[in-house]
Amino acid sequence: MDEKQIGSFNEKYEALIKGCVEQNRAAQNELYKLFSSQLFAVCYRYSNSREEAEDTFHEGFMKIFDNIKNFRNEGPLEGWLRRIMVNTALKKFKKKSLEIVNIDDVAEVENKSNQYYSDDFVGQSEANKIMKLIDNLPPAYKLVFNLYEFEGLKHHEIATQLGISEGTSKSNLSRAKTILQNAIKEEEIKSAQKLNYSGSK
Repeated sequence: MDEKQIGSFNEKYEALIKGCVEQNRAAQNELYKLFSSQLFAVCYRYSNSREEAEDTFHEGFMKIFDNIKNFRNEGPLEGWLRRIMVNTALKKFKKKSLEIVNIDDVAEVENKSNQYYSDDFVGQSEANKIMKLIDNLPPAYKLVFNLYEFEGLKHHEIATQLGISEGTSKSNLSRAKTILQNAIKEEEIKSAQKLNYSGSK
């Protein structure tokens, strides 16, 4: 999206942003209504429970209202709001000091996992099934997977964000994709068994 498109995209929100900067309650409520659904989905993706997602969501919106004066119209408003929610979730993750698996031979893990998935693995699968399975990943794997697949971060960016090595980021993504691929295979087997059982009646 070029600068002209970005400006046009944000133009319709100009009065709303101005109102939020002035701490106008009606403007804040309107911003909340417009983006709460999308932003809660982001929080939920980075949380281990609905309660945790709600906590991140409310804290994130407080940060949005506190910092919207710093919005510089250098990208879509929704992208700016999303980054605040993701950063809020990452901060909570770091506080938990969850173990992020580190392995010495990343290449070996990548070679193994490449037997089970392709780079466009997510795009080939049904979205609702994938989201359920992603939610069941170990927290550290889920975090790296989300940052890479949904936020579009590179491994060196994920490493910087989480305070881990680039190799650790790669290994966690590899393991996450392997778990997902195996889980999908299990689901397919279960579905096939159900069909066979129905057909035998």
